[in-house]
Amino acid sequence: MMSGQQAGSAEWPETLDIRTLLGQGWRPTPFREFILKIHSRCNLSCDYCYMYEMADQSWRRQPRKMARPIVDRVATRIAEHARAKLLERVDVTLHGGEPLLAGVDHLRYTIEAIRSACAPEVEVSFNIQTNGILLDTPFLELFLEHGVQVGVSLDAYEEGHDRHRKWANGQGSFQAVRAGLQRLTAEPYRALFSGLLSTIELQNDPVSTYEAMLEFQPPAINFLLPHGNWDTPPPGRPPDATAPYGDWLTTVFDRWYGSTEKATHVRLFDEITMLLFGRASTGEAVGLSPVAIVVVETNGQIEQVDTLKSAYEGAAGTTLHVSRDPFETALLLPSIAARQIRQLALSDECQECHLRLVCGAGHYTHRYRSGRGFRNPTVYCRDLQHLITHIHDVVSRDLEVIRARRG
Repeated sequence: MMSGQQAGSAEWPETLDIRTLLGQGWRPTPFREFILKIHSRCNLSCDYCYMYEMADQSWRRQPRKMARPIVDRVATRIAEHARAKLLERVDVTLHGGEPLLAGVDHLRYTIEAIRSACAPEVEVSFNIQTNGILLDTPFLELFLEHGVQVGVSLDAYEEGHDRHRKWANGQGSFQAVRAGLQRLTAEPYRALFSGLLSTIELQNDPVSTYEAMLEFQPPAINFLLPHGNWDTPPPGRPPDATAPYGDWLTTVFDRWYGSTEKATHVRLFDEITMLLFGRASTGEAVGLSPVAIVVVETNGQIEQVDTLKSAYEGAAGTTLHVSRDPFETALLLPSIAARQIRQLALSDECQECHLRLVCGAGHYTHRYRSGRGFRNPTVYCRDLQHLITHIHDVVSRDLEVIRARRG
């Protein structure tokens, strides 16, 4: 498989020596989250989608739906991995494309097959990430029966959401998503709602974006930086010292943090705050915690985190398949080990940065530069510096006030 944009050139982490790492005492972190591409197509045509609109077009070669024999094999492999690594619990995320296109019966089969294979030693928690349009009573009843947590993609208020999240005919999808969210947030289904996922658009007003989401009383909001890298910069991210995404996020932070009562969690802000207090990160966006996630495509191929598809054709791929390979084999691939070796994966520039333990060079996907691979600062370096420093200053001021009052 050709790596990067240049055939015949080895880019980091291809040059990572696993044998040396093992000899130095490093050991891989077992996979704890399994993302299943249960359906490879979507009923929307979002123009920023990393699956369909960016460098890797391998979705065209994928079966539309994960066949039941592949589901059975995935279930066996998850149970095998969990038992071998003495894991008491794993998370399974049903993903796409749009996973609800697989239908109620197929989702039920998948959930029950995995639970059955893992029982009784291993508890399985299920999540599904959907655009929300197809959420109706049959799906919600299935999720209620099996305790499946539901995350919904919603970018902003109607005009902002519909900038990018459109039907194939160019019409916006906001009203259809809103109707799905209203069904999800009604009783008895509200407890299934895990939160909203929003891709940042600089043209959308940050405060209005945040406040529009509060209509649905989400338990959490996850703001995502648009996927891009040094070769293909994100929209509005110029190669200079400005921080447009940092400015956007600090505006939302001030609105969120300044509220008398927190209406919701904002995952990125929570992560940065905890990291500033010395806690470990729990996600990919910031910090240096090992990434313990693996993806299975609809054809059964074992892959890395799917956002890598935004970098270049084949960036997420491996030669492994659930029909013949245990998940443990994937843990020793340089491309997966690279996301588990903490500071050793940082570029020289990042090693010298005083924010490295908090920033962690940002999302791995955003570090790519052809010729050098993924051992670079994030393309959002200035933005994250601005945001982290702002949160540090605000929280530090409040801590000083608290100390003064107690003193």
